[in-house]
Amino acid sequence: MNPLLSGRDHVAALLDALPGLDTDLLDAWGEHLAQVLVGGGRLLVAGNGGSAAQAQHLTAELVGRYRDDRPALSAIALHAETSAVTAISNDYGYDHVFARQVQAHGRPGDVFLGMSTSGRSGNVLAAMEAAREGGLTVWVMTGGGPNPMADAADAAVAVDTPATATVQEVHQVALHLLCAAVDLQVGADRPSSGVPADQAPAHSDPASASSQASVSSPAPVSSPASPSSQASASSQASLSDSAAYPDEPAGPSQPVRA
Repeated sequence: MNPLLSGRDHVAALLDALPGLDTDLLDAWGEHLAQVLVGGGRLLVAGNGGSAAQAQHLTAELVGRYRDDRPALSAIALHAETSAVTAISNDYGYDHVFARQVQAHGRPGDVFLGMSTSGRSGNVLAAMEAAREGGLTVWVMTGGGPNPMADAADAAVAVDTPATATVQEVHQVALHLLCAAVDLQVGADRPSSGVPADQAPAHSDPASASSQASVSSPAPVSSPASPSSQASASSQASLSDSAAYPDEPAGPSQPVRA
């Protein structure tokens, strides 16, 4: 058994493991995942214990936001729906708790991410099999390889370090890098990628609110608008009418899922 690390030894183990993180792979994952989610697809994530908590952290960042405002992206942590988890576990057994949900929520082209420090979680392996049968892309984050999950996945981030806590900490960094890569792909760091004007929080600054009102109010019919106000109104309209993803045509940003 490996010694329990604390203090400087714990920090040193993390600093030793971080340089081995495959940031190029995570950037590629972010690029692919952004295309899937913007196109109306979904991310399904599964894990047990601490990995379940990290799965829910990731989906919260995507459904909410990581740093900058952007449209909500569809992501589900499969452990979090307690009634479904307990019903499936009771009726089918805990090994099927994630696989059954993948069959329900997954569609061809979606992405499944399995998380496990050991890489041997039976219920995550069953979910991976269901995902592959359903036409989903299968990724995993695990401890050091080779391990069954890494071997069965399309791609794996395998953290080769003996301490479980260190594996989880590197996974957390990897999740944040994945979120950042997605947001950069969808342009969340650009002002035009924020939430639509009619969904943005109300301005608390009276001067700002007055300025907004002067831009959005139509000019009186009896007197034509000045060139400066026309330019301001045109700029405002172009921001509010544009889709959150600048290169997409006008219309619903995501198709209705089957």
